[in-house]
Amino acid sequence: MASSLTRFGRALCANAWKSRAAVARTASAAAATRAANSYQQSLLNVPDTKVTVLNNGLRVASEDSGGSTCTVGLWIDSGSRYETEANNGVAHYLEHMAFKGTKNRSQIQLELEVENMGAHLNAYTSREQTVYYAKSFSSDLGKAVDILADIIQNPTLGKAEIERERSVILREMEEVEQQVEEVIFDHLHSLAYQGTPLGMTILGPTANIKRINRDHLSSYIASHYTAPRIVLAAAGGVNHDELVGLAERCFSGLPTTYDLPSLEPCRFSGSMMTVRDDTMPFAHLAFAVESSPIFSTQGCGWSNPDYIPLMIAGAIIGNYDRTVGGGQNMASKLAQNIVAHSGTNPSEVHSFMSFNTCYTDTGLW
Repeated sequence: MASSLTRFGRALCANAWKSRAAVARTASAAAATRAANSYQQSLLNVPDTKVTVLNNGLRVASEDSGGSTCTVGLWIDSGSRYETEANNGVAHYLEHMAFKGTKNRSQIQLELEVENMGAHLNAYTSREQTVYYAKSFSSDLGKAVDILADIIQNPTLGKAEIERERSVILREMEEVEQQVEEVIFDHLHSLAYQGTPLGMTILGPTANIKRINRDHLSSYIASHYTAPRIVLAAAGGVNHDELVGLAERCFSGLPTTYDLPSLEPCRFSGSMMTVRDDTMPFAHLAFAVESSPIFSTQGCGWSNPDYIPLMIAGAIIGNYDRTVGGGQNMASKLAQNIVAHSGTNPSEVHSFMSFNTCYTDTGLW
């Protein structure tokens, strides 16, 4: 009897374990299904990007995610890559001048109008683009677009404002020179893309800033601020049809043609630069490799299919910076392992990060 009970107990336990395993498998499968459904659902929840091309060539793009606020901006194909050694820095200079008043609004009127809307107006210049954008309530979308249209089409470019901004930019250049993290990547570009427009800095050399005048700025606007080279993009609580109507009303006067040479791919050159300063407590290092031999014969630009994998690889590598809150504990495991196996005391490492810069037709890794 005891033996029979023992066998019965073992069988009962075995069945119980099998049932538990089956339940676990079912739960795991259900979780996987929910995850798959959640991923698919998340894709469905992403708002559609609507794009319209106006008769003059200006492109209008929007994503309506609802809400009471929106961001709208102008992306213009005009950065330091489109400059020459003679006018390098003019795109950034022009960005500064955009907020110094227009034919319809003085600088004070422009600032008051933006403040009274509770909006935010800003701009930046990169090597391939100049961007002017505004953040506002959705109900003020029309006003924001009107302001953006006014500052790029009707800047006064007054002589006094140009001279005043010259000193501001020169002071900005001095501040940038003190930021070694910025300087080192300017050096990296000047070496990797030496002899090409991508090797030039965005701010330009001091000599150019000192001689840029109204004619340089006006000529640059006439050459680059044309409808086919501009995208009006908005996201948030934005109605696409309304945005298209605003674009037609505010940008119909833009030139529809431009006479510029085609953008030639910038070659990559391997080289090295060493700048020694024994007064600095840290060594700042940066290196780059050409992405084209690995990923594409045309280089991994931002429109290349390999752009997203490169971004994911950069996220996997992560970064390590002991100067921020949390220090080394915030770094990815891969970054921590690299530092740990480098033979260097982690407390002596200031930062470690990946560098991934992509342009229209080429990229650095």
